[in-house]
Amino acid sequence: MSTETPETHEFNKGRSRALEKSDLFAHAEDPVNKGMTVQEKLKCFTDMVRIRKFEQAALQSYQKGKMGGFLHLYIGQEATAVGTVSVLGENDHIITAYRDHGHALAVGMGMNECMAELYGKFTGCSKGKGGSMHYFAPEKRFWGGHGIVAGQTPLGAGLAYALKYKGIKGCAICYLGDGAINQGVFHESLNLVSLWDIPVIYVIENNGYSMGTSQVRSSAFPEEGLAARATSYNIDFDTVHGENLYEVRAKTSKAVQRAYEQSRPTVLEIFTYRYYGHSIADANHQRYRTKEEIRHYQENKDPINVWEQILIEEGHLNVDKVKEIDQAAKAEAKEAVQFAEESPFPPPQQLLADVYHSVDNPGTHTNEGEIFFNDRLPY
Repeated sequence: MSTETPETHEFNKGRSRALEKSDLFAHAEDPVNKGMTVQEKLKCFTDMVRIRKFEQAALQSYQKGKMGGFLHLYIGQEATAVGTVSVLGENDHIITAYRDHGHALAVGMGMNECMAELYGKFTGCSKGKGGSMHYFAPEKRFWGGHGIVAGQTPLGAGLAYALKYKGIKGCAICYLGDGAINQGVFHESLNLVSLWDIPVIYVIENNGYSMGTSQVRSSAFPEEGLAARATSYNIDFDTVHGENLYEVRAKTSKAVQRAYEQSRPTVLEIFTYRYYGHSIADANHQRYRTKEEIRHYQENKDPINVWEQILIEEGHLNVDKVKEIDQAAKAEAKEAVQFAEESPFPPPQQLLADVYHSVDNPGTHTNEGEIFFNDRLPY
């Protein structure tokens, strides 16, 4: 097993470097950030803290044996979900992989429905049938939560294609992990979205490890990073330091505008980090990376701490307000656990429901896959 430190195991240029004060505000003057209100900035901070507290509460429940299946925590990656979602418009859609809790909360799903889903309860967002990896909220234009590695990438292309086909100015953001970029279906998707000018944004959440294998041992890539592969498909790309919400928003906004105005795809690679293992079942996550490496990111590049520091420097936040937000999020997560524990399991007669649209809605059978999308689009 690897015993490399952040200094020797630098899987992306500059990734292990501690932040300077100038780094914090490098993108503060970008138009999308310059126009942020104090309330919007505080909401981003609150949303990140809420994700962190939700995940910590979920971890405790999982360790008590209250949940089945896998649990892929988002702790350490909060600025990616919150930052990208915060620049989207009313016609934009989101689809993601199995590490989906952060995205779900960022789009406005409630802690109760999300925690209940982890418990397999009928009050969960997928009625207790999806679990950790399959959150859904079509009414919020959130299309999952997918457990098949890279399986969501052609679906993201399809969401964006539907927008273009209907003449709606919008985009679809499709998140994937750094391990998914080697899957053939992702490359097929890149080929099509470039050929057909599809307004999709592929966001690689690069936390450095494909399960337990480091990026440098699993993927061949140029100095610019994994996203540079997009040039082979004539697609624009960019890399993002995912600990800084300003930078995440600035570079995501440029990709969104490209989708709106040019109907062109983008690949964004956001450098981030997960503090726990691939899932909670990953008991060896401190063997394929060192404790020092984990501590380095926690102390120097924690996205919540970085955004907190920025807001304090700007005079929008103080220690008392931080404590207030933290305590409120912790209380909300605790209430969500209680809600989940008190909720009922799905009744047996619901076992075959929500499998086929035409079964649940007699007379609507079609050979085309457009009914569900059309019914759920808020236009």
